[in-house]
Amino acid sequence: MIERYTLPEMGAVWQEENKLATWLRVEILACEAQAELGNIPQEALRIIQEKAAFDPARVLEIENTVKHDVIAFLTNVAEYVGPESRFIHLGMTSSDLLDTALASQIRQAGLLLQKKLSRLRETIGRRAQEHKNTPCIGRSHGVHAEVTTFGLKLAMWYDEMRRAEERLQRAIETVSVGKISGAVGTFAHIDPYVEEYVCAKLDLQPAPVSTQIVQRDRHAEFLSTLAVIASSLDKFATEIRNLQRTEILEAEEYFSKGQKGSSAMPHKRNPITCERISGMARLLRANAISALENVALWHERDISHSSVERVIFPDSTITLDYMLEKMTQVVDNLLVYPDNMMRNIELTRGLVFSQRVLLALVESGITREQAYAMVQRNAMNVWKSDTTFRDEIMSDGEIIQAIGEDGVERCFNLEDNLQRVDFIFKRAGLA
Repeated sequence: MIERYTLPEMGAVWQEENKLATWLRVEILACEAQAELGNIPQEALRIIQEKAAFDPARVLEIENTVKHDVIAFLTNVAEYVGPESRFIHLGMTSSDLLDTALASQIRQAGLLLQKKLSRLRETIGRRAQEHKNTPCIGRSHGVHAEVTTFGLKLAMWYDEMRRAEERLQRAIETVSVGKISGAVGTFAHIDPYVEEYVCAKLDLQPAPVSTQIVQRDRHAEFLSTLAVIASSLDKFATEIRNLQRTEILEAEEYFSKGQKGSSAMPHKRNPITCERISGMARLLRANAISALENVALWHERDISHSSVERVIFPDSTITLDYMLEKMTQVVDNLLVYPDNMMRNIELTRGLVFSQRVLLALVESGITREQAYAMVQRNAMNVWKSDTTFRDEIMSDGEIIQAIGEDGVERCFNLEDNLQRVDFIFKRAGLA
């Protein structure tokens, strides 16, 4: 049983305490680099390293007066450091601090999401192996098509999560970029070494070119990637929700002892977690749109993006973290009903083998168009009556003349539909 989701690990990334602690680290690292360049006395650096601190409540108190978060933070730090605080933020602009610290926070969050993605993929892979050869009906347009296996459904999810892991890795690399290049990105008042030093210590890359900010196409790519991952989870959840429909009931969310499905109807067992995941995916897609809107700013910078990012980064990363945890629980504890799957395969009384009859006729020398018409006329009879498709085919003299009764029987072999399951699993890395 997967343990209950808890917020602290991901939530802590976005708490005010961690944000300000990251700010302070950026500022101290910048001071270290400046000291190496000879711009800050070593004794002043030592005092800064020893005394630099902050009080979130005091920062907010100052901000209520100055109406500027970075100035409020630096003022509070100066209260701890004393006269040597004049060397803090030397040659920097606010966004040097804000964007570099934000990149560090996003990276922290992204690495946590990587762990959750890997865990979900492993869980899907285990259940795929369990049901590798469990036959179930495949559907197109919501209508019965041909036989597949439940394991193949899960193998497809497994492969999709592999792509999700690759996308997330690329997105983390794209957004793990800092800048400490001054007011409009020209390094007019600061040596590029400071940027290189700080970024290296934070596992970031310096932005090759920046204005006053790191360009927001990077952030849009990251949040769009989260939205794509969320949409995959939405797809998985939607499939489970459909399979749990009473008329189908091939799979079902685990229903725990004491759980209740409806305030009015005691019999109800509803796919509430999957519905929650589908709903939350909409939030991430909406946040990705907001991130895309942030790409176009005025000239070298405005702050129209700032208020948006205070919402969308914590919301998207925390929400996806929750969704991944919940989907892992759903898959890990998913109730699967092979008997119902077989019942549904048999629901159309053999129609799922129509293509095998078609191909057998083609192999006998009949044109595809003629063969299609021969098979379809028998299939339509099954839709309109209680007969079986095999009986209809066996009573069709034209088909019997072409492939014989033994040939017809060979068309209704379920195992032939599944002969390449092993091949697909191997190609998906599940062998």
